[in-house]
Amino acid sequence: MKKLFLLAGGLLVALASYAQAPSCCDQPVAEVNNDMALLASNKSFVMLHEEPLPFTYKSAAGEMVKFKTPDGKEANGFLLKAPKETNKWLFVYQEWWGLNDYIKQEAEKLYNDLKDVNVLAIDMYDGKVATTREEASKLVQVPRERLGAIMQGALSYVGPQAQIANVGWCFGGGMSLQSAILGGKQTMGCVIYYGQPEKNIERLKALNTNVLGIFGAKDSGIPPAAVSEFEKNMKEAGKDITIKMYDAPHAFANPSNPGYDKEATADAYQITLNYLKTHLKV
Repeated sequence: MKKLFLLAGGLLVALASYAQAPSCCDQPVAEVNNDMALLASNKSFVMLHEEPLPFTYKSAAGEMVKFKTPDGKEANGFLLKAPKETNKWLFVYQEWWGLNDYIKQEAEKLYNDLKDVNVLAIDMYDGKVATTREEASKLVQVPRERLGAIMQGALSYVGPQAQIANVGWCFGGGMSLQSAILGGKQTMGCVIYYGQPEKNIERLKALNTNVLGIFGAKDSGIPPAAVSEFEKNMKEAGKDITIKMYDAPHAFANPSNPGYDKEATADAYQITLNYLKTHLKV
């Protein structure tokens, strides 16, 4: 009888602990900066983005998944699970067009080249994808709270033991940096392709990693002056950053862009891959 009482008492304690354990939906919703939303109100910036060519990609290993977010909703991601169980993860962030097939293809390329790393391309537009500049300039106006909630949901989905690197292009470049900040001690790396830098030095101080920044010298949306300011702010925050500047325009690594630079893209990809392998220790 005594043993039964102790067992019941232990079960109650365990249930109480479980009830008090924070879950995704118990967290306060974080806000992340989205300076791209402000840039999207500038017509000259919008015109920098050539509309993507139609493209369909059939994945060999990926699948769409859903996960809960702390604002009481759900979010989506394109998941590529490593063949062997691992806590190493790469978060991939979309361009301002959305989680389209170009991003899924790039996520799968990274997955195949990194090996033994889980890859999650996170849908920041809740299922919407733009095919025109006008659509993209509207979709990018996601509230800061929703962006933060999606990132928090992704962090909860992969779990507290996950070691996470981040990569993104254009809008996703800025999101990669915001995700790295939000990830705290779980963050192992951050790659920004011509994304909007964080200007708040106090936020940059929260980074748990150095940063690889890849930019175009002919990019009038994220010009070299903005990149220099980013370097200065990172230094003031006590963080290391490596900048690779190519003689190329905005979105030069997107094969659907008429300004696509094949040589610069290949070089940047190899640098990115080496960085991710080093930081994820694979």
